[in-house]
Amino acid sequence: MRIPDTRGPISSALFAALAKDPETAGAELDGLYRLVAGRVATTDDIIADEDIQVPLFCLYELHYSGLHGTSDGWEWEPALIRVRRLIEEPFEAALRDAACQAAGDFELPAGVAMTSDAVADVLFGLAATDTGPSVSRYVAKKASLEQLKEFLIHKSIYQLKEADPHTWAIPRLHGRAKAALVEIQADEYGGGRPERMHSALFARTMRGLGLDDRYGAYVDAVPAVSLASVNLMSLCGLNRRLRGAITGHLAIYEMTSSQPNRFYGNGFRRHGFGADVTHYFDEHVEADAVHEQIAGRDLAGGLVEAEPNLLADVLFGATAVMAIDSRLSAHLMSSWEAGETSLRAAVPAAA
Repeated sequence: MRIPDTRGPISSALFAALAKDPETAGAELDGLYRLVAGRVATTDDIIADEDIQVPLFCLYELHYSGLHGTSDGWEWEPALIRVRRLIEEPFEAALRDAACQAAGDFELPAGVAMTSDAVADVLFGLAATDTGPSVSRYVAKKASLEQLKEFLIHKSIYQLKEADPHTWAIPRLHGRAKAALVEIQADEYGGGRPERMHSALFARTMRGLGLDDRYGAYVDAVPAVSLASVNLMSLCGLNRRLRGAITGHLAIYEMTSSQPNRFYGNGFRRHGFGADVTHYFDEHVEADAVHEQIAGRDLAGGLVEAEPNLLADVLFGATAVMAIDSRLSAHLMSSWEAGETSLRAAVPAAA
């Protein structure tokens, strides 16, 4: 991915450091740490802070496909990991606050042993409490062609590397939970056929609307909350202590996916698009109806049966994704209903 545009002093300082080799960027790294320490102590809303979410997204990207023109030595540079951890601590705290609000009055059933089936029932019950604005219904019935493009641009920040953040958890799980995650991920990656990888299907959808399907092409176009949604996944996936959270995240993702994807597909069909564009959504209608059972019972439920102390983290991951997705949905709906773009700038032309 190319390095995005700066959004303030922190991203400017980070990108200046990344332009050098780790061995020669000591002064830049010291200055970056001081900037981050000052910003995280004073920001009003770290989830919506443009000059925190963009740098965090890029710091995580060093562990995925890397950043164009930067040394591979940056991935595990201790000074840069120190900066990342300085951001992660208050970011996680804000996510936990948001997750508590999303959970509301929801309570675990009293006196019920947390078997795998019981964990799945709790997660399905939690998913049913989501009453946020319905982007999928708006897409199905009202969205204009330009709004469909915006919708894909927001989703592209994750969907073009779909499944990768959750895959970090595979070596951190054991037994039933590991087997369940591998089963889900095998489908996500196309069952050995690269053209059937879900990221490839999404790229085809983007091309069908004349959009740039290169990973990260639209990072500059989306607001901080879109990046925060992906940063949540990377935070939970890259930190072993949060392995329960990434499984809860995936479980809710699958449990709340099938019906919305049906609506998304209908919205694109309403504008005359065919199977080459809608295949991505249609695939998820069927696949996620199966995945939700595996993710709820065998993945999250199997993990809690093996490690009961991780139940709280499973629920954190589940409620955190609900909170962030609800916030992003509210941004999309308020923008579109006001006749405004949900992006930071007009839709860029495809390369």
